[in-house]
Amino acid sequence: MRHLALTLLALWGPPVAATEVSLDPETGLATWQAETSGIQVRLTQISPDQARAFYQARGFSAAAAERYAAECVFMTVVRNIGDVPIEHRLADWRYVVAGQRPRAIRSKAQWARLWKQAGVGEPARIAFTWAQFPTSQTFAPDDWNQGMTTYSVPRGGRFDLHFTWRTRKGTDAGGTRHSGILEQVQCADEHS
Repeated sequence: MRHLALTLLALWGPPVAATEVSLDPETGLATWQAETSGIQVRLTQISPDQARAFYQARGFSAAAAERYAAECVFMTVVRNIGDVPIEHRLADWRYVVAGQRPRAIRSKAQWARLWKQAGVGEPARIAFTWAQFPTSQTFAPDDWNQGMTTYSVPRGGRFDLHFTWRTRKGTDAGGTRHSGILEQVQCADEHS
């Protein structure tokens, strides 16, 4: 298993852009951002209280909202800053906690099954789905989108996010694969 994890990391290659970190002086929440090869990826902390309030306001019970808030939650923004279309698939992204194997981001479909099993009503499940980052999308130049992503990392814990995308030029059916890393992203703690 360790060999597989190292092989996957080798395929991503070294970081291709420096991670910029900024702190919102009003909220104390941090943002990590990288720009490389026509893409900008940004993660902004969402505090557990913000996650609880957001989903309770959309019909989640306190227990269901707490289940989501127990995850490491980020507002994720992807922007095409290049001059050709780009395509992302969230299923290809991985996050790595030091000393552990790379993990996939929990998909909307996995969350949907969990919420249905927990008895979360359909209107609340629909609101949840719309608030999550798209599982795949093609961005024309200057396009962008945002949504929430979650990581199974303890509050205050750190991870590196390995993101991938493809650029498409003309009739290039498969596109060219690119990768980048947001380094040392930190989950909000309970008091953020």
